[in-house]
Amino acid sequence: MSKGLALVRLLRPKQWTKNLLVFAALVFTGSFDNEAAFRASLLAFCALCLASSAVYALNDLLDADLDRKHPKKRRRPVASGVITKPAAGLISLICAAAGLAIAWTLGKPFLTGVGVYLLLQVGYNAWFKAIPILDVFIVATGFVIRAVLGALAIEVRISGWLLFCTGALALMLAFAKRRHEFRDLGDDRAGTRPSLGGYTQAALDALVIFSAGAAALSFGVYSIESETARRHPALILTLPCVLYGVMRYLYLVFGRDSGGEPETVLLTDPHIVLAILAFLGLAVYAMTGAEVPFLPGRSA
Repeated sequence: MSKGLALVRLLRPKQWTKNLLVFAALVFTGSFDNEAAFRASLLAFCALCLASSAVYALNDLLDADLDRKHPKKRRRPVASGVITKPAAGLISLICAAAGLAIAWTLGKPFLTGVGVYLLLQVGYNAWFKAIPILDVFIVATGFVIRAVLGALAIEVRISGWLLFCTGALALMLAFAKRRHEFRDLGDDRAGTRPSLGGYTQAALDALVIFSAGAAALSFGVYSIESETARRHPALILTLPCVLYGVMRYLYLVFGRDSGGEPETVLLTDPHIVLAILAFLGLAVYAMTGAEVPFLPGRSA
């Protein structure tokens, strides 16, 4: 592996797709045609990409010894020795500083939010990821923070139901990933990811299903009864896309034993890709003030 390729793998740009959540506020407040808001959201995305890459580099540095015991993670840049631990630490600091510098241009609330995100991720990598349940909750909180930061960047409010749904979806994806690792790593699972020693197959199955149900239910409430839905009743059209996407993901997790790399599944399964594209299209359609013939418009 060349140094250049190793650097790219250390920064994990494929994981930047998670940061697209910052655009949720732009879509669900109907601000997507506001040039200043779009520019602020784009800067927020860049700041979070740098911050998350700082976290990934730190993760590789701290987990190098454990990663060497993992059948796949042992090929990571630090674990394989292509990038040294001091170099990974320096890269992490540079990315964090650059991310915070961009965050500073978006105002103190956004800068504080990015700081909280970084501190939470440092805590996760240093201590929390070894504690069952808490490890996944910290991961899900990171997704919720991304959505909140999107609202802070353009100075709007975001529905609590939408944040609840975001967190529940993140829990579903993270518990599905833990389930895959639990089954894939066998008796050595606790040696490569300590928290897996506290889980059982039955518990992980139940947690995936519980989180999926919570996500579907909370988005249902959001799409029908939230203030946003009352102003834009066509938002209910997005609900079938969410339900289908969640059910499809459960099918892949339990029917095909997928879920080990959620970002790959979400971007490669044609059913889920189409559900996401339809969801985005219908969300934009609803937020433009479109009417639904069978559902009268309502005011907040």
